[in-house]
Amino acid sequence: MTAEQVQMLIRGGLPAVGKSGFEVEEVRPGYARIRIPYHEKMLRPGNVISGPTLFSAADSAMYALVLSHVGPELMAVTANFNMNFLNKGRPGDVTAEARLLKLGRRLVVMEVTITTGGDPTPVAHVTGSYALPVK
Repeated sequence: MTAEQVQMLIRGGLPAVGKSGFEVEEVRPGYARIRIPYHEKMLRPGNVISGPTLFSAADSAMYALVLSHVGPELMAVTANFNMNFLNKGRPGDVTAEARLLKLGRRLVVMEVTITTGGDPTPVAHVTGSYALPVK
């Protein structure tokens, strides 16, 4: 699937996500990148991007990666999620780059690197997996 097809699928299946302005920028074999445009509601005290915003970015990138590889399977769900916060997330767009580690029949294992504000320094590293429905 293309980035545009994945974007349309997510917006159609998860209307709340579509309203957030979340954008699938790129998908290719083993890789997906999403962007959440900056809004001051993303900030927590200390003028840094909040953890829930970073979590959403990572989970969205993993979902986009799964869909780009298995097709329109909206019932794929997060099975495992581990997030390490590395640096303060500066105000600005949030970018999450997901990489495929393993695509199995029932489980997809991935890692995600998150950056904010156009700074290439990672603010978080995530490992996670998605369970695929039994067919």
